[in-house]
Amino acid sequence: MSKKIEAVIFDWAGTTVDYGCFAPVQAFVEIFKHFGIEPTMEEVRKPMGMLKRDHIRTMLAMERIQNLWTEKYGKAPGEEEVDKLYALFQEKLMSILHKFAQPKPYVLETIEELRSRGIKIGSTTGYTDSMMEIVVPKAKEVGYEPDAWFSPDAVGNMGRPYPFMVFKNMEVLKVGNVQQVIKVGDTVSDILEGKHAGVISVGVVEGSSEMGLTQEEYESLSSEEKHAKSDKVKKIFLDAGADFVIQDMRGLVTLIDLLGE
Repeated sequence: MSKKIEAVIFDWAGTTVDYGCFAPVQAFVEIFKHFGIEPTMEEVRKPMGMLKRDHIRTMLAMERIQNLWTEKYGKAPGEEEVDKLYALFQEKLMSILHKFAQPKPYVLETIEELRSRGIKIGSTTGYTDSMMEIVVPKAKEVGYEPDAWFSPDAVGNMGRPYPFMVFKNMEVLKVGNVQQVIKVGDTVSDILEGKHAGVISVGVVEGSSEMGLTQEEYESLSSEEKHAKSDKVKKIFLDAGADFVIQDMRGLVTLIDLLGE
């Protein structure tokens, strides 16, 4: 069945800007180190895409981290610790965010093509409004400006994997049918957000948080290594329920053409 796509709703870090989603990763690592706990990359990236306070709560509940914390401080971490870590996270992230608003490869060209077809551009994020007040103008300076963006602040902190930020976008973009909306993201939380909203849920492989490589690291891989890493990320997205997976943003236009046939 052909679908006339009316809107595409993108995630931000790791999807349209910040190749590899490194701004929050750096901040998460630093705040846990501040409290004497060294998280692994897997632990940091697993909850990626969630509201940042929920991300910290999820990390603190991980068995290894919880055990290290209890050993160090004599009690399991609770909401008081979440508050302390989050306050420090906000401070760290706000100080570096301006450096991580560069659009990823093919994003600007893809947006231009979508707009030429009359497709509206929305966006959701795990960042807060105050964080976005840094990212949005910086991205605009270098040519990326969606028609709408919503953070968990706009939906009573019911961020991903809840669907409400998607619905907010649909409301302001005046799109009435979830079947005519694509959600594109780079984390499992993004895929779930799309699935819970009932829209077409798409994962993007290159530059994703799930892959976790800088552009230089990815480009220096052999073609066999690229394929192996890409296949692993694709499987993560499909296992999470993604309807489609694209290698990079160029694949989105191809997908829309296929859906319209």
